[in-house]
Amino acid sequence: MIGAGLAAVASVSEYFFANYGECEITINNERTLKVEGGQNVLSYLTQEKIFIPSACGGRGTCGLCKLKVLDGAGPLLPTEEPYLEKDEIESNVRLSCQVKVRNDVKIEISKELFAIREYTCVCERIIDLTHNIKEFRFRLKEPEIIDYEPGHYVQLLTPVYEKSSEEVYRAYSISSDPADKTMIELVIKLVPGGICTTYCFEYLKIGDEVKMNGPYGDFLLQNTDAPIVFIAGGSGMAPVKCMLHHLKNMNSKREIVYYFGGNHSDDIFYTELMEEFEKEMHNFKFVPVVSHADDGTKIGRRLGLVTDAVQKDITDASKYEAYLCGSPGMVDATEKILIDHGIHPENIFYDKYES
Repeated sequence: MIGAGLAAVASVSEYFFANYGECEITINNERTLKVEGGQNVLSYLTQEKIFIPSACGGRGTCGLCKLKVLDGAGPLLPTEEPYLEKDEIESNVRLSCQVKVRNDVKIEISKELFAIREYTCVCERIIDLTHNIKEFRFRLKEPEIIDYEPGHYVQLLTPVYEKSSEEVYRAYSISSDPADKTMIELVIKLVPGGICTTYCFEYLKIGDEVKMNGPYGDFLLQNTDAPIVFIAGGSGMAPVKCMLHHLKNMNSKREIVYYFGGNHSDDIFYTELMEEFEKEMHNFKFVPVVSHADDGTKIGRRLGLVTDAVQKDITDASKYEAYLCGSPGMVDATEKILIDHGIHPENIFYDKYES
């Protein structure tokens, strides 16, 4: 507690009293930004419309905003170490949200990130899916088309509003049918007190303009013929839904089973869509699983944990590719079960977030 207090005092003192003057951020030895020192690298890049992935909005809790800092970064911080592998540290990889610009800095950014665009969109539909999950559909305005792959995500910009004095970005997986590149659909779960989800649930209205950037991510379908097992819960539905649209569009013949878990029957959604997929994709099966029986438990729901259903049904996982999306606890537990049942670890792909 004393250490945290001293860190807070130091941070406040730096904000009010430190004056680093003009500094330069050199990018790939090709472009130089002149900035007033004091903020972190991620903030300066965002101001210049150079978008680096950051699911946590720059708070240092997601570990996504990695880039190489070749000079001027200062010592590695304890807040960075849990998110960096040994080889990354040796290669000067840092979290851009944790690197303060106090002097001239040289960084290296992958070419792919320069292809990231900012999009202005109009909210055209909001649907309640459960008591705390909504579907938001946005029509692209400028540019009018986005090119993405199933499994990608975007960063949604939350503007200044009554409960937030600053703009923040949050990452959300795309759930749309990728056949229509003129719109973006997001499935968002309300996080109590969350800046972005509170804005979306309580303030965002149909007809409002929003900005987002992307696409990002490497949680992507592999180009093979292997049978697929999807396992998700809550808003982890989003990327799986997008992938299923794509597989249907491609007339895929792959064997597919999708386990979707919730606490109660009312936590299971998109059931009619899943039934349509089952009719149109002859090798697809949807398995909804609820962990608690209640008066609303419906026919067709398996009772128990989604991990229990997977463990019971898939006794030989060696032939499968697995795509897991949901809370870290669910993903880790499911990964262990699948490995114990013979799946090759390199055939497990996942996206961990609070679902």
